[in-house]
Amino acid sequence: MSNEINPKKYSIPLTEGPSRAAARSYLRGVGFSKEDLHKPIIGVANTWTEIGPCNFHLREVAAAVKQGIRDAGGTPMEFNTVTISDGITMGTEGMKASLISREVIADSIELVARGNLFDGIVCIAGCDKNMPGTIMAMARLDIPGIMLYGGSIAPGKLAQPDGTHKDITILNVFEGMGSHAAGKINDDQLEALEAAACPGPGACGGQFTANTMAMAGEFLGISPFNLTGVPAMSAEKASASREAGRMIMDLCRHDVRPSKILTRKAIDNAIVAVCASGGSTNAVLHLIAIASELGIPLSMDDFDRISEKTPFICDLSPGGKYAATDYQEAGGSRVLAKRLIDAGLMDGSQPTVSGRTISEEAALAVETPGQPVIHTLDKPLKATGGLVILKGNLAPEGCVIKVAGHERLFHQGPARVFDSEDACHAAVEAGKISPSDVLVIRYEGPKGGPGMREMLAVTAAIKGIPELSETVALLTDGRFSGATRGLMAGHVAPEAQLGGPIAAVREGDLISFDIPKRELRLEVSAEEIASRLKEWKAPVARYKRGVFAKYAKSVSSASEGAVTT
Repeated sequence: MSNEINPKKYSIPLTEGPSRAAARSYLRGVGFSKEDLHKPIIGVANTWTEIGPCNFHLREVAAAVKQGIRDAGGTPMEFNTVTISDGITMGTEGMKASLISREVIADSIELVARGNLFDGIVCIAGCDKNMPGTIMAMARLDIPGIMLYGGSIAPGKLAQPDGTHKDITILNVFEGMGSHAAGKINDDQLEALEAAACPGPGACGGQFTANTMAMAGEFLGISPFNLTGVPAMSAEKASASREAGRMIMDLCRHDVRPSKILTRKAIDNAIVAVCASGGSTNAVLHLIAIASELGIPLSMDDFDRISEKTPFICDLSPGGKYAATDYQEAGGSRVLAKRLIDAGLMDGSQPTVSGRTISEEAALAVETPGQPVIHTLDKPLKATGGLVILKGNLAPEGCVIKVAGHERLFHQGPARVFDSEDACHAAVEAGKISPSDVLVIRYEGPKGGPGMREMLAVTAAIKGIPELSETVALLTDGRFSGATRGLMAGHVAPEAQLGGPIAAVREGDLISFDIPKRELRLEVSAEEIASRLKEWKAPVARYKRGVFAKYAKSVSSASEGAVTT
């Protein structure tokens, strides 16, 4: 790091001098001392809520962060922002609020930080949209900042007939719902799954979106290696959080801002890590959005290019066997970084918020002997990464498939067309879907939804029905949960609401998924597609006022990160 500077760089106009007596009086009224207000002021943005386990424990995390800031000579000022639980809202109209919350989180943190002239900021994030939302805000503010992850939930323990216990995650409940609808398990078995899957606070336990984006934060350099992966209820969580508080003060003393960390090379590093770990398709959307905030060109094609040369080496749920807590116990992101740097797949010279480069962090790796989670490069799970971008006449701007966890490289079948997630889910539960069908869910894109709902309720229901699990495919202009697995194409762009080709699909049309050729094809002539679209009319907007309506009017295509402008 460079030579030290006065860390109270931005807050002087707010707290210093006789003309600021009234401002100081207000702040002294809520407990800040005269001495506190002459120290660097550090914002602590907390996504705490009691609605769901992902963020429930973040008050304790924030308390430890604030103690670390005080220990290092700063004054923390905590404030809240919103969060939406993806898992709780999944399969309902409420899920439309999830992606929209990413923009609200970014906007609200930016607003409070600009309003209070913080010298630095720590953003504490727990659920899927928290991580990208907080990073987007820090990119805009460009003051010293850290994104600190609240940590993963512990695996649930499901009692087995022989008296042992099986590790499970919330994915088992979603898939159990599909099995229950198909008559494969009874009420008591579903209740056992429901009761066991979430044993306490923390974000969903697999390499779903929360853990994917937390890992991406490490490889972007904006989240501290090792501290980020400490599970939510670990005995080490308080000390890790205090260390993050001390770390932000060091960043302020050396004026290390996000613009010095969040470079194009850092974004490429994050993509490599996502591909190597079998991470969520949502990473495509979120990393493009973060790049957009930084003015860095990034497209869906970049993900395919990087994934094609990156071996898939982490045996993590939903495609694999292990949970995020197992990943941390195996050695975590330092071990993964060492594997990827040694193979020449990652730029280790990039800086991080710890003051060390990624190579220096990797040199500190402590790998658990014999761990089965993070494979070596000579024994990958697959030779190429977990994400594939398809284009073709159904997705001219692209769509994304997670190939981790399934083996089908080609599928062709008749279209079953649904103009909402709910209609498709009802058809699956009613037993109206046949093997080889291609389910088309449209008008669920950024504008059409609005909010681009995740389709875990549908995809998990399919996976819970053995005769459909490996025989049907699905495509949508909406999104998927990081827990989704199977031959599922999301983010199809342009979306149906904008008159994209997905709007022209009719019941029974033949659709082809061709992974090697990177094509998603509607087996209908170009002339016929054009004729159908000429007759097409956009549906009336579902929301006429309020935040959903404002979002629909301002949001960009999924291929551009679904950012608001």
